[in-house]
Amino acid sequence: MLKVVIAGGFGAGKTTAVGAVSEITPLSTEEYLTEASADVDSLEGVEAKQTTTVAFDFGRLSLPDAPVPLELFLFGTPGQDRFVDLWYDLSRGAVGAVVLVDTRRLESSFTPVSFFEDIGLPFVVAVNQFDGAHRYHPEQVRAALELPASVQVVTCDARDANHVAGVLLTLVGHAVKNAPPGPVRPTSTTTLQDA
Repeated sequence: MLKVVIAGGFGAGKTTAVGAVSEITPLSTEEYLTEASADVDSLEGVEAKQTTTVAFDFGRLSLPDAPVPLELFLFGTPGQDRFVDLWYDLSRGAVGAVVLVDTRRLESSFTPVSFFEDIGLPFVVAVNQFDGAHRYHPEQVRAALELPASVQVVTCDARDANHVAGVLLTLVGHAVKNAPPGPVRPTSTTTLQDA
């Protein structure tokens, strides 16, 4: 059993990805966007978005046919920077993370990328190919995000279970190969009780 974090900017497709691949009905903490968040949650590029995750999403995926049978516990983070303290708790004990990227709002990807670099958690970048969005080569995304060669960049459709499962297998392979020994040690002492 492995814990995996799915992170990314606001509206990048995290809830969609967890829902697409989870074999159980996902636990979701989606709430409607209100006028109270209008000043802090820009809808530019995602104008149709009506809800947002306020704590986390949870799903489970069993991969009995993988080279080593796996059961993945998926934790989707809220995307807004103001929830970064919660990411420490969600990342504790995780084998790695997927950073979902929306190239229409690439600037929202810098915070999650920096976060996982800072805590030393292995991660892969998955470019969510939204309908109507320009398609960039993964190496162009790598250059824009200033990612080292050791971070894999793949493309996916977060609505497609096979795509998401493929990204998760890529992450597990990458994490097993590159994980430092010992558990993740967050640099913050924030807990869920403090949030």
